[in-house]
Amino acid sequence: MGKKKSLSPGQREELLKVLKARFDKNMKRHNGIEWAKVHAKLEANPEKLWSLDDMETTGGEPDVVGHDKKTGEYIFYDCSAESPAGRRSVCYDGEALASRKEHKPKNSAMEMAATMGIEILTEEQYRELQQLGEFDTKTSSWVKTPAAIRELGGALFCDRRFNHVFTYHNGAESYYAARAFRGSLRV
Repeated sequence: MGKKKSLSPGQREELLKVLKARFDKNMKRHNGIEWAKVHAKLEANPEKLWSLDDMETTGGEPDVVGHDKKTGEYIFYDCSAESPAGRRSVCYDGEALASRKEHKPKNSAMEMAATMGIEILTEEQYRELQQLGEFDTKTSSWVKTPAAIRELGGALFCDRRFNHVFTYHNGAESYYAARAFRGSLRV
């Protein structure tokens, strides 16, 4: 049974309240962007609101980080201080999950993101996020891994230590209690 991809009016109102409060509190993340325009886009895209709610309920604290002038879309990233708690202990993708013979995690980052209707941040997007604050100082986040690395069994993750953003590698089937993934959503 698939998860219903719409929110009740009460859930929608509550989520919009949370998103607006976060938007107002963190203006440096979205200089020059007006909430009224973001709100109108959100109201016109209920399935995107459902994805944002999933980002929120898994601990991502999504916020607007940009506006694509070509498409008119607003860009949301997970902006929680640490990697989202509700998405931790996952390996990189379904292939990695299937390859584990024992001690399998419950899910993979790529499959979870697809189910949520979001994209995993690329390394470039992760570095852009780190320009807006200090994230993952105690945790780490899987990032979209280039096919050439993935074909060899690896996957990439990033974190921030010593006031520097690092990119590392691991076997794609590995998973840790302090590693999740950060997502992006265009609305």
